[in-house]
Amino acid sequence: MSKNLVIVESPAKAKTIEKYLGSDFSVLSSVGHIRSIPKKPSNGKPPIDIQNGYETQYEVDPDKKKIITGLKKATKTASTVWLATDEDREGEAIAWHLCEVLDLDPSKTNRIVFHEITKSAIEEAVKNPRHVDMRLVQAQQARQILDRIVGFELSPVVWQKVPGGKSAGRVQSPAVRLLVEREREIKAFEGSFQFKVSAVFTHGKDEVKAELPQRFDTEKEADKFLNSLIGSKFAVTKITTSPGTRNPSAPFTTSTLQQEANSRLGFSSKGTMSSAQRLYQAGKITYMRTDSVNLSGQAIASAKSFITEKYGEEYSQIRNFKTKAAGAQEAHEAIRPTDMKLEKATTDSHDQKLYTLIRNRALASQMAPAQLEKTTVTISISSSRDVFEAKGEVVLFDGFLRVYGTNKKEDDLLPKLQSGDDLKLTEATAKQTFAKPPARYTEGSLVKKLEDLGIGRPSTYATIIDTVQTRGYVVRGEGEGIERDTIVLSLKSKSVDREVVQEKTGANKGKLVPTPAGELIADFLGKHFEQIVDYDFTAGVEKKFDKIAEDKMKRNEMLDEFYVPFHKLIDSSDKIDRSKVGQSKVVGKHPKTGQPITARFGRYGPMLQLGDGENDEKPRFAPMPKGVDIESVTLKDAMHAFELPRTVGQTPDGDDIKANVGRFGPYIQIGKLFVNIKDEDPRTITLETAMKLYKEKLKAEAEKHVAEFDDGIKVLRGRFGPYVTDGKKNAKIPKETDPTTVTHEQAKKLLADAPEGKKRFTRRKK
Repeated sequence: MSKNLVIVESPAKAKTIEKYLGSDFSVLSSVGHIRSIPKKPSNGKPPIDIQNGYETQYEVDPDKKKIITGLKKATKTASTVWLATDEDREGEAIAWHLCEVLDLDPSKTNRIVFHEITKSAIEEAVKNPRHVDMRLVQAQQARQILDRIVGFELSPVVWQKVPGGKSAGRVQSPAVRLLVEREREIKAFEGSFQFKVSAVFTHGKDEVKAELPQRFDTEKEADKFLNSLIGSKFAVTKITTSPGTRNPSAPFTTSTLQQEANSRLGFSSKGTMSSAQRLYQAGKITYMRTDSVNLSGQAIASAKSFITEKYGEEYSQIRNFKTKAAGAQEAHEAIRPTDMKLEKATTDSHDQKLYTLIRNRALASQMAPAQLEKTTVTISISSSRDVFEAKGEVVLFDGFLRVYGTNKKEDDLLPKLQSGDDLKLTEATAKQTFAKPPARYTEGSLVKKLEDLGIGRPSTYATIIDTVQTRGYVVRGEGEGIERDTIVLSLKSKSVDREVVQEKTGANKGKLVPTPAGELIADFLGKHFEQIVDYDFTAGVEKKFDKIAEDKMKRNEMLDEFYVPFHKLIDSSDKIDRSKVGQSKVVGKHPKTGQPITARFGRYGPMLQLGDGENDEKPRFAPMPKGVDIESVTLKDAMHAFELPRTVGQTPDGDDIKANVGRFGPYIQIGKLFVNIKDEDPRTITLETAMKLYKEKLKAEAEKHVAEFDDGIKVLRGRFGPYVTDGKKNAKIPKETDPTTVTHEQAKKLLADAPEGKKRFTRRKK
């Protein structure tokens, strides 16, 4: 018999574990999931047979067949098989799938779990094996079956009834609804303003900045107040100091890690989890999918030892945090370094930044609170009962801030002052300040909101956010905002000056902004499939998954509770009138032709239509101008849009150069050649610029073209390397082969040997 066989999910994890287990163990990887639910009936059976207890068909992923063959061969000669997939429900399900495919008995095969890849943790796991926990498998199956049912049954309805609709997901749809609701709150927000008064005083060589606690509603009131300060005297009448403390936060959970990495480092949720996965597989941090804020006794002792040695005894304070999340079901420890003393974990700068954040947070959680002293100085005005206040904060003992400081700017430090000190006014300013609408969600704040509502679990947040962007329902904002007039009144000597300055407002850079397609799908689901976007319902489903995992509810019972009412809605969806789905608005009539101009939602998003198709006259269409939507577009905007296509001029060969805006942005067209004109405006682009871009495109096309044979087969250079094509099928040219040397016979053989490409999805006509 050969040695023990350990099967893990990732090759990187396999290498790390093999180092610790020694020569008696062989570690192989399944490279993630090995089976999935097929999209089409298999062996005459539906993927999910709802009528027969949700009996589910699984098929080995085509690219995993070779891996499975190798694993089967290894299991036949191994003395013992150990399944060491991740310790969450998904990992448990993968372990069960491995048993099914490799003919292993799940009730007898060794199953080991560990929340960190260290020698001690792995050796301890091997000493205490268990078997596959079918309760966790059932809970994961319920989630997967439910999500597939929604996809199978709801997505076709979306394709048929929603213009441009792609699909709808069980947990992604509530996330889109959240973003749409916030966007509409912003649009409905009615702005107001007040005047905020600030002042700068001097005391000897020191400067004191202060503010008036009250605000003024009108410019007239603010101006009157500033004028009243002319000739006034100012003095310190009261100094109040109060001690304060600031305590560290708990070590990271999956949710708080994504929030903080987004806030401090600007990382996306997907990027954060990918980076954390690499650190975990390399044995540098504990398991990164967890609801727990708990630290093991060993980790606390290690942190205490490091903090005491590095910073001193006074900086150490042991804390035991308790997990508040109801139904926490992932790993039983927070995310932390496996070695508290290790500062440099990787040569990858992205991963190192995340590691430093995780390490500092874990260390800070075991450190003393920061001791602060807050000071408020009250400054009287001889001509008024109003007072100015100057506030400052002094850190008396930095405590955990030594390791984990805040993002906030340090408060102004106040000079030494005494009651009765006279101050000299240098400048007083009344600035118009506008009320702010609700803030758009960032990836971090959306994760927090989803967690607060109980939607999704640690392993799903990054996928949810990535999916809604991939489907085109949400985009990451890039706008820097628009200029807005702001009134500033300034008193510097004996007169008040008025100035109007420009300030930017409405910036959405880095924020999550729903697209018109996102608004449309949210409205459609909210009207016709309310349970799919209902926050409480979605959170309730998550709790039922927990009950299955705890053996307090049967899988099929839970699935029936969801499916029966859901399917009734699917059955009644035929009554939905597609023509009434989505917004539409008559913008006005064309001033010359009198034809109606309508703003509506088309296959690729909001669009404008000129004409109604009557009298056999074909309507013209134009994309919605940038910066406006169906609700806000004006006749002027529409007329501007219908200026395209525009003939810019002609090439030296006499071909027309036409400028237009298409699905993928502005472009120029010469014959059948399309050239992206990037940031140029198709309405104003000059012939000179158009010709320059045209020549650059011709040059790029020439460099792309390597050879062409008589039967139409071509050798080309593409984005992913050289290839041959006959117009219907492509075949990669091996790296070691120079594309300029490929003969006609070689090209034909490459095409013949190449696998058939995946057919593009086409909608079936009803």
